[in-house]
Amino acid sequence: MADFDWNDLRAFLAVARTGRLTAAAARLGLDHSTLSRRIAGLEHGLKAKLFDRSPTGYTLTDDGARLLPMAEEMERLAIGAGEAVGGTAASVEGVVRIGSPEGFGSWFLAPRIATLTETFPQLRVQLVAASSLFSLSKRDADILVSVSRPQDGRLTVSRLIDYDLGLYAAPAYLAPRAQIAAAADLKGHRFVTYIEDLLHFPELDFIRQVAPEGCTALESSNLVAQLRATLAGAGLCVLPAFLAAGDPRLVRILPDHVTLTRSLWLIVHQDLAELARVKAVVRFIREAVDAERALFKLG
Repeated sequence: MADFDWNDLRAFLAVARTGRLTAAAARLGLDHSTLSRRIAGLEHGLKAKLFDRSPTGYTLTDDGARLLPMAEEMERLAIGAGEAVGGTAASVEGVVRIGSPEGFGSWFLAPRIATLTETFPQLRVQLVAASSLFSLSKRDADILVSVSRPQDGRLTVSRLIDYDLGLYAAPAYLAPRAQIAAAADLKGHRFVTYIEDLLHFPELDFIRQVAPEGCTALESSNLVAQLRATLAGAGLCVLPAFLAAGDPRLVRILPDHVTLTRSLWLIVHQDLAELARVKAVVRFIREAVDAERALFKLG
């Protein structure tokens, strides 16, 4: 392979991870035709077909699957060389993408990110706050905050914090209804909750635990949307302490009976864990949470 080009392998990794040429091209900042030529050039150099093409996307062939771990190892070495040999080991610069549940990302993390970027002017942070699944192996994110601990993979996993959740409603919802004095009184009440078939994490299936006989008034995959609907009087809602506990517009229901606890996990792919920019962001997230641990607990 006298004409071997590392950029062809980068193209291969992007297509393997996204499954689509257009998405991979956008990730690499290339046009569609350039990326296609790089894949074709790599296949020609290796004398192997790496992808099966179909209208639904690109899937790895057996040869492509064999190449994938080798390409990922070369990527890891290239990244490490850039930091250790290229002179940036002590500096924090470049792009770091954080994947996070939308409540924690939007409500807690986003207002504090400015402190990080002011400290490191050459750092660019991308915060993807969404109730979706992120794959670190596919590089959907560099750092992941998740309510679910992964069971396998080449990952560095640590508990970020345990957080409490309570049951809340707005006075507008409670005023015309009988007082809720016991768990049995929740039967027949209207709830704001997640959309069951879009719920990626069983840890967030609160209603089955709190009020299995309650009826759903509104479902949303977005926690902030649930909060706003609850404030408008749509029903009862299980909300995390860091989002709801200090809000005077909400009333906590059955505080002595309904308290749930979940965990947030901080996850980084092992290939990226030692990068200066990744270490800086991980340290920032942990320190920000540690400084305000009381926000995550119900009194």
